[in-house]
Amino acid sequence: MELATQIKFLLIAKAIVEVAGVALIGQGMVALLAGANRDKNIVYGIFRVITLPAVRLARVLTPRRYVRDTHLPLVAFFICFWLWVALVLGVAYVCGSAGLNVSQCTGKTG
Repeated sequence: MELATQIKFLLIAKAIVEVAGVALIGQGMVALLAGANRDKNIVYGIFRVITLPAVRLARVLTPRRYVRDTHLPLVAFFICFWLWVALVLGVAYVCGSAGLNVSQCTGKTG
């Protein structure tokens, strides 16, 4: 796989993980504000739809015996966080192995 394809793949995966992580944070904040009526909240429902794939992945990766369903969004957030860290390191590794710095590699300035 060529360098540009590798970088694009890593950046797209990183963006997807960032969206899931921020949506999980938003869902948690709305849950704190809405309290027991959070299931009736429209914004909470939208966040729930966005975060459903991450929560399902957390359910697959964690044993049902030890992790309750109410804790799955938190587990999903930590999975997203560590996956994001791995993807950032992956972008840095691919760019470094090509002799480029990350800003040259990703096209970001500043």
